[in-house]
Amino acid sequence: MIKKAASIFMDKTFFKFIIVGVINTIVGAGIMFALYNLFHCSYWFSSIMNYVIGSIVSYFLNKYYTFESSKITRKEIIYFSLNIAVCFFIAYGVAKPLALYLLSDYSKAIQENTAMFIGMVIFTGLNYLSQRFIVFKKG
Repeated sequence: MIKKAASIFMDKTFFKFIIVGVINTIVGAGIMFALYNLFHCSYWFSSIMNYVIGSIVSYFLNKYYTFESSKITRKEIIYFSLNIAVCFFIAYGVAKPLALYLLSDYSKAIQENTAMFIGMVIFTGLNYLSQRFIVFKKG
């Protein structure tokens, strides 16, 4: 069982997903933090825009590069869309209350920037597992 669990994180799919994740994280973080800090958009709008744009890029990069899948099906698109929505609400539903609790003595901007960062980390992990085992069914 431990060997099976370790194989999930030690194959070429995982490393390809990391590369795609780094690209998405840089682009998404740039969008999210710019919207929030430069354009003064709300926490939720900034976070959602990050994942709407990042998820579209993620879908195509992961489909063709990470999971080496060639055909697009309606079922796959529905699963991917549901995956993004569920991962987003879990990640950011946990991240914001956690940041508010841990950083209660800090400014709202620090709390929300930290929550966006924590949300990105949680989202990335959940998204990988869901894409691998549900959306693209690898493993």
